[in-house]
Amino acid sequence: MEYTRLGRTGLVVSRIAMGCMSFGDPTRGLHTWTLDEDASQPFFRQAVELGVTLWDTANTYQQGSSEEFVGRGIRRYSRREDIVLATKVYGRMHPGPGGGGLSRKAIIEQVDASLARLGTEYIDLYQIHRFDPEAPVEETMETLHDVVKAGKVRYLGASSMWAWQFAKLQHAADVGGWTRFASMQDQYNLIKREEEREMIPLCADLGVGLVPYSPQGKGRLTRPWGEQTRRSGTDEVARAFDAPDDEAVVDAVQRVAERRELPMALIALAWVLQNPVVSAPVVGATKPHHLADAVAALDVHLTPEETSELEAPYTPQTPFWW
Repeated sequence: MEYTRLGRTGLVVSRIAMGCMSFGDPTRGLHTWTLDEDASQPFFRQAVELGVTLWDTANTYQQGSSEEFVGRGIRRYSRREDIVLATKVYGRMHPGPGGGGLSRKAIIEQVDASLARLGTEYIDLYQIHRFDPEAPVEETMETLHDVVKAGKVRYLGASSMWAWQFAKLQHAADVGGWTRFASMQDQYNLIKREEEREMIPLCADLGVGLVPYSPQGKGRLTRPWGEQTRRSGTDEVARAFDAPDDEAVVDAVQRVAERRELPMALIALAWVLQNPVVSAPVVGATKPHHLADAVAALDVHLTPEETSELEAPYTPQTPFWW
C-alpha cells in the first residue's frame, strides 16, 4: 500500500479508499445487490490486511445500515485510530426539517445519528453529499465548522456539484473564518471525464484532494463490452454506463490490458491514479479480488502512448451525478 496526504492537509490516507455502498442490509434500501453483514465482514478484514485505511460510507446507504456494518467492522478487525472514517450528509433519512439537506438543524441531527450508527465519537472526513440550494451557504459552512470545533468531525469534504457551487462554499468559509473543504468526491473515470473541464482544475488551484467515486465506471471498465453482472442488470445507475459512445473506451481498456496481460480493472484504475490531483480513488468491493486488484493497480504505470490510446475514444457528455 502507498499513502499520501489528503490534498494540502496533514491527514495521511491510503492511496486506495474502500467504498462501502456495497455493504448494507439489502432489505432496507434501494439496492437489492448489497451484501448483508455476514457477507460484508471479510472485506473489512481484507482492507485491514491490505493496508486500506480510508473507508467511505454515507448515512443514506441502505438507510444507515452501511454505517452500522462499517462501525462494527472497525471494532472487529482494527482500531478506531488506525482507520480514516468518512461518511456523508445531505440525503433524506426521514420526513421532517432535520431529515435531509444541509440546514443547521439537519447537519447537527444527522451527524449525531451517524456517530451513533458508526459507534464512534468522531468522524475523520465528513462530506456533504450534494449542494443544497435551499440552505444558505453561510449557514451550512458555519454549522460544519461548529461540528469540527465540537470534536465530532476532523476534516470536511464535498461531493458531486458544479464547480461554481463548490467555489461559493469555499469562499463562504474563507469570509467567515470557518473550516474549508479538504476533499472533493466526484465521479471520474475514463468514461466520465466531465470533471476535467472545471472541477479538477479548481481543486488543483485550491489544494483540494480528489477522492473520486466510480473510478472503474461502475464496473463497466473492468469487463469486455457486452458482459453483464448482477448489479449491471438491475441497477439503473450501472445501466447508465452502457451508452453506445462508451464502447470504444471499454475496447481501448481491453486492448491495453491484454497487451499487459493484466485485468482491465487495473488499467482503468491506473489511469485515474496518475492524475496528480487524485488522493485516493474510492473502490467498491463485492468479490474477494476487487480490493486486491485495486491495490495492485498502484504498481501499474501507463506509458504516454497507452494513456493516449485510452483517452482518444472519449466523447464529451452532459455531466450527471448519482
